[in-house]
Amino acid sequence: MSVSVQPTIAEPSLDAESEALRPHAEQAFAAELAALAAQDDRPRPARWKLSPWAVATYLLGGTLPDGTVITPKYVGPRRIVEVAVTTLATDRALLLLGVPGTAKTWVSEHLAAAVSGDSTLLVQGTAGTPEEAIRYGWNYARLLAHGPSRDALVPSPVMRAMAEGMTARVEELTRIPADVQDTLITILSEKTLPVPELGEEVQAVRGFNLIATANDRDRGVNDLSSALRRRFNTVVLPLPESAEAEVDIVSRRVDQLGRSLDLPAAPDGIAEIRRVVTVFRELRDGITADGRTKVKSPSGTLSTAEAISVVTNGLALAAHFGDGVLRPGDIAAGILGAVVRDPAADRVVWQEYLETVVREREGWTDFYRACREVTA
Repeated sequence: MSVSVQPTIAEPSLDAESEALRPHAEQAFAAELAALAAQDDRPRPARWKLSPWAVATYLLGGTLPDGTVITPKYVGPRRIVEVAVTTLATDRALLLLGVPGTAKTWVSEHLAAAVSGDSTLLVQGTAGTPEEAIRYGWNYARLLAHGPSRDALVPSPVMRAMAEGMTARVEELTRIPADVQDTLITILSEKTLPVPELGEEVQAVRGFNLIATANDRDRGVNDLSSALRRRFNTVVLPLPESAEAEVDIVSRRVDQLGRSLDLPAAPDGIAEIRRVVTVFRELRDGITADGRTKVKSPSGTLSTAEAISVVTNGLALAAHFGDGVLRPGDIAAGILGAVVRDPAADRVVWQEYLETVVREREGWTDFYRACREVTA
C-alpha cells in the first residue's frame, strides 16, 4: 500500500527557506551534502543518499579529495557515530540515549538528513502524544461522508517513512505514554503497520528505519518495555570528555547561531566561553578543575546545550546593549538562570560556589562581581 499526502499549506519559496529562522539540516548544509554525494563512490544501502562512510564523514567532518571542507556536526568519539550509522544500515532501529544536552536531537536530525535527505519525518514525544501520531489518523470530514478509505487516511510520519523507504524520527521516546510507545513494536519487529479499518497493511520498503532519542534523568519519564527496548540498538551519547572539547562544541554552535541571528562575532569571546564551560563542568562534577576543592552540585543538568544558550544570550546582550565585546556581565545572568532552578536549594549551592571558588580564582574578579550583582 502506498500512501500519498495532500499538502495543506503552500510549499515555501526559495526565498522563504533562506529566511527560515532555523533551516532543516538538509537545507543548512545542502552544499556539503551535495559535495559528499558527488564524490561518494562507496556502496550505498537501498534508498540512501550517501554511503555509510560519507554519512559518518558528514557528521564528524573532514576534507574531501577536491578540497571541500566538511564541517563537524558532532564532536565526540568516532566509534559512536560509526555504530549509529551502521545500525541504520541494518534492520534494527537506533536509540540515542544520554542525559539532556548531549546532542541527541542534533545527531538524530543530521543522521536523517544525510541518510534520507529529509529530517522532517518527526514525531515529537510528549505526555500527550496520541497513538495516531505514530500509526495513522483520519480526516473525519471524509470519514463521516464516505466511510473508511485511503483518501480519509492521514498517515503519520512513521507510516510515510515506511511507505517511502525513509528515516523516521521519534524525539523523547520515554516521554510518550507506555501504551503508545508499544505501537512501535509491530512496526520495528514485523516491519508492517496494519490498517484493520481497510483490511490492509503498510509494509516497510527497503531504506526504512527509525531513530529515537531518550533520556532517563528528566521528570515524567516512562520506561521502555523490555519488548520495545529489544527492537533498538542503543547508542549512549556521552558528555564531552574534556573541557577543551566542550569549549570547541560551544564555540562552533554559538558561531552558527550567531550568524543565523545576525549577531556580530564577539572578539575574544573564547575567554568567556571557557569560563562558562569551566563553571558548568565544576558544578556538574562536584569538584574544581584542579581537583582540590569539592563543591555541591545543583539540581539542574548544566548541559552543553545550556552553555550554548547562556553564551548566545550573552552575545546578544553584548551586541544590542553593550560595545559588542562579550564580557562577564553579559553571561552572569544566564549562568544564574541555568544554575538556580530550585530557588531555595540551588541558590545556596551557587552562593557557596561563588564565595569558595570564584572569589579566590585569579583573573575572575570581574566575573565574581558580575555574578554577585545579579545574585543579589
